[in-house]
Amino acid sequence: MALTCNQYVWKKQIYFIKWQAISKCKSRRKIGNRHIIIAVDGPAASGKSTTARRVAQQLGYTYIDTGAMYRAVTFKALQDGVLDRLRHSPELVGGLLDALTISFDGDRVLLDGRDVSLEIRDNRVSREVSFISSLKPVRDRLREMQQELGHERGVVMDGRDIGTVVFPDAELKIFLVADPAERAKRRYAELSAKASSSSELPDIKQLEEEIIRRDREDAEREHAPLKKHPDAVEIDTSRLTIDRQVEMVYTLAKERERG
Repeated sequence: MALTCNQYVWKKQIYFIKWQAISKCKSRRKIGNRHIIIAVDGPAASGKSTTARRVAQQLGYTYIDTGAMYRAVTFKALQDGVLDRLRHSPELVGGLLDALTISFDGDRVLLDGRDVSLEIRDNRVSREVSFISSLKPVRDRLREMQQELGHERGVVMDGRDIGTVVFPDAELKIFLVADPAERAKRRYAELSAKASSSSELPDIKQLEEEIIRRDREDAEREHAPLKKHPDAVEIDTSRLTIDRQVEMVYTLAKERERG
């Protein structure tokens, strides 16, 4: 069946990112170990991205930040001023997806060839990403890309539905949780590091309320809701240092590598 122009561009994008991931993975692989897929799921600010990135570095695996992909789509919708239109006519999101490209350059996230790594962490994006993530066409399109990226194994992928939907056969599934108040403190610290003045910062109680609201929305959405896979190892990071939670996941990964 012939591909449309937009489908062709999207397929080229998938295979280019897949080539980047495979090349990076092959260049780091060590002889003698079985390479696995590690799925790290959990709610916002539970420590998923930092933990997944550092575990990937220690194992010599490829790290894939799926949350950044959803944030990039959300940022594009905000940038193009189509968010309200999508709320009333969510089927129009297909046009938005066909008109954008997402790629990675190391830890940098590129949207339509432009580095948006900092902009997609803006609180405006954080407030709206749950809605964009709830749209089935978005989840279907990005899931296809994520599955292509992890096909060769030797990857650590974090998100909200990696162990339940994207890679339910992942050899190691981790589910990170943390107290909402602690997660609000982490998000506040992250925003503080990027803000040029304190006037730009939201109230920490407001952040906590937004986190609780997003937890509810993510858990209740129709398509790929946030939930723990029965095989997942749950880790409460509320009182753990990053070093300790990385050590715990790394130890589990080495055990799974040995089979």
